[in-house]
Amino acid sequence: MLLRRAPLQTLCFVVWATLLAPGLDSGQRPVKRYEPPPGSGVPTFAVREPVLRLQPGDVVETQTLSGGYYEVPGGAWPGEVGPFYIEGATPDDTLVVKILRLRPNRDTAVSTHTPGFISAVAGDRYTRVLNDPIPARRYVWRLDRQRNLGILDLPTSARRLEVPLRPMLGRVAVAPEGAEAFGGLWPGNFGGNMDAADVTEGVTVYLPIFHEGALFYFGDFHALQGDAEICGSGLESTAEVTFQFDLIKGKRIAWPRLENETHIMVVGSARPLDNALRIAAVEMIEWLVADYGFDKWDAYQTVSQLTEMRIANMVDPLYSVVVRMPKKYLHKP
Repeated sequence: MLLRRAPLQTLCFVVWATLLAPGLDSGQRPVKRYEPPPGSGVPTFAVREPVLRLQPGDVVETQTLSGGYYEVPGGAWPGEVGPFYIEGATPDDTLVVKILRLRPNRDTAVSTHTPGFISAVAGDRYTRVLNDPIPARRYVWRLDRQRNLGILDLPTSARRLEVPLRPMLGRVAVAPEGAEAFGGLWPGNFGGNMDAADVTEGVTVYLPIFHEGALFYFGDFHALQGDAEICGSGLESTAEVTFQFDLIKGKRIAWPRLENETHIMVVGSARPLDNALRIAAVEMIEWLVADYGFDKWDAYQTVSQLTEMRIANMVDPLYSVVVRMPKKYLHKP
């Protein structure tokens, strides 16, 4: 979907910190701090003037944007942070983004039911049904950051939910191919609003690059989100985040990839849902062949029998599926 490009974003507040990010030793370069100015969020993933320039290996402490959405019913969405320009990044390379730290920085999160907006089970702006619209609801969860719990007193069910938080970023992206500009709700091969619950602290995100500098964006912090995000809203809040950026020179990938201590993962986004699954599964098979020495048909059998598949979102303009391969099966005996 081609959308009009947003105005250039030129504000940039950067300071150098003397502390080192988690996981870095004292021999590495100092951490760069970027504080996005209030109101600086952008509505689209697109080519625009960068707000920050970085070298491969740089570590950045930053935060998602706050705004009226989190404070009052009907408040405006704050937009995404970015883009960050990575020096030396070209379309022949892969962008590497390590999420070193991701923590909520407020004591509440909101989750909304919005009639006619997005939903996996009710009529919305993309799927018309004959049923009446769902009622509007706004749930305000308390975040106990000390105990890492989300707490909600259900208003009409006489019960309390206390659940472990699993902080994640719903949106990590590069600028899409060519002159395309996708609204913040869209996922795609550029990343975007994948709403993948695996994009957590400790994960490494691999993204294809379509423009010089990669032009990285992020936002949409969820303190917790169920698979598929069926009501169209996780526990929406704000967070402090520390990234480390790098490049794999001379290597191209077609779709976003993730890696943590136990799994490698691929995210495919499409409609209908089965096409998203196909994209992610084919990309995983090709990954095993290219990087792990599998024969193509052996990889097909391995992916068929050993992968875990989760629906990341089934509410956005495109649906997202994550294919997860346990790393313990990838090493040669």
